[in-house]
Amino acid sequence: MTQLVTRITRIPRLSRFGWLMGLYAENFGRLTRLFHPDHLAPGVYVSSIGDGLDLRIDVMQQHPYTTELRMTYAMQDPRTGEPDPSAFLRVYHDARQVEATHCYVGRRWQDVIGMYPPPARLIDHRMRMNTFLGKWLLYLGEGGHGVATLAPADASLEVAELKNVR
Repeated sequence: MTQLVTRITRIPRLSRFGWLMGLYAENFGRLTRLFHPDHLAPGVYVSSIGDGLDLRIDVMQQHPYTTELRMTYAMQDPRTGEPDPSAFLRVYHDARQVEATHCYVGRRWQDVIGMYPPPARLIDHRMRMNTFLGKWLLYLGEGGHGVATLAPADASLEVAELKNVR
């Protein structure tokens, strides 16, 4: 008599925090392949592919292990005058991760999750922001944005705009 032995293989499950760290790592790879942010000096850069929708990258701080920048289009929210969409990013070069610290897509984070959100809501919000960032980076890469299309912006624009960012 032949016995059929079935083995149940357990697939390890990622926690929500583990999934978030995975998003950070994926976004690091995508951003690094596109723009090499560790090689950009503080300033304003524009990536133009001729579609009338230029991408703007503001490198606000460059440290030995981190870079802080903002990605946005040259569009403004008609109500607030803020660039929209806009993502503020912190690149951790040593850990090979990119974190979207906050995004401006029509509303402030306080309006979305409240001033003192519970940890689960905060992680959920960070997951949504970083998923948005990953999709945006994929879209930019497929559209042709990259190091070859990235150029420093006009010097007068750099000085005026960096004062507004900080």
